[in-house]
Amino acid sequence: MVNTIYIRMRSRVETNRFNKITLSQTAQILAPDQYLPELPDLIVYELKKDDNQLVVLDVMHVIRIISLHFPDCDIQTIGPNQTIIEIIREKKITSMPLFLFVWILLFVGSGLAILNFHEEVSMQAVHQKLYWIITGKENTKPLLMQIPYSFGIGMGMILFFNHIFKKRFNEEPSPLEIEMFNYQQDLDHYVAIKENNESVKRLDD
Repeated sequence: MVNTIYIRMRSRVETNRFNKITLSQTAQILAPDQYLPELPDLIVYELKKDDNQLVVLDVMHVIRIISLHFPDCDIQTIGPNQTIIEIIREKKITSMPLFLFVWILLFVGSGLAILNFHEEVSMQAVHQKLYWIITGKENTKPLLMQIPYSFGIGMGMILFFNHIFKKRFNEEPSPLEIEMFNYQQDLDHYVAIKENNESVKRLDD
C-alpha cells in the first residue's frame, strides 16, 4: 500500500540568519499519522554565510530530502513550486533627527504636490465661482469654501487609506496595501525566475 505525503509550499517565510529551515516552516503537511511526528522537524535547508538576504527553496529539493528519509512514500505537491526564505538581520534603531528629517521632507513634498495640482487646475478660481453661485457675491478669498475643502482633503485621505496611525476602520485592505501586495508578488516571482535561470547557467557551465 502506497503512503502518500502531501505538501503545499509557502510563498514566503522569514527567519534569522544561519538557522536550520525545517519542513513545517516552508510547507503545509498532510501525511499518514505514523509520519507526522517526524516530518515537521525534517531539515530541508541550512542557511550559509554566503547566502544572500533572499534564498529560493525549490520544491524538487524538498521532495529529494523527504524521499531520502521516507523512501517508501509517494510525495504529492500542491500550490507554489518555490518558497522564498527572507533572512532578517538585526534592525538598526532609527535616530530621532533622521526620523524628523524624513517626516518633514515627506510633509513638505506632499504639501507642495497638492498646491501645484490646485494651481494647475485653477482651484481658487473654482472656489470663487462656487462662492458666487451660492451667495451671489464675489470674493477673492472664499474661506467659506476653502476651509471645509482643506479639511475634506485630509478626511478623504484617511478614509481612502483606511488608516489613522495604526488604527483601521474596517478589514478591507487599502489601495496602498493592495499595491504593496502586488509589488511583493511581482518581486517574489522575479526572484524565483532569476534563481532558476542562474541554476540552469551553473549546470551549463
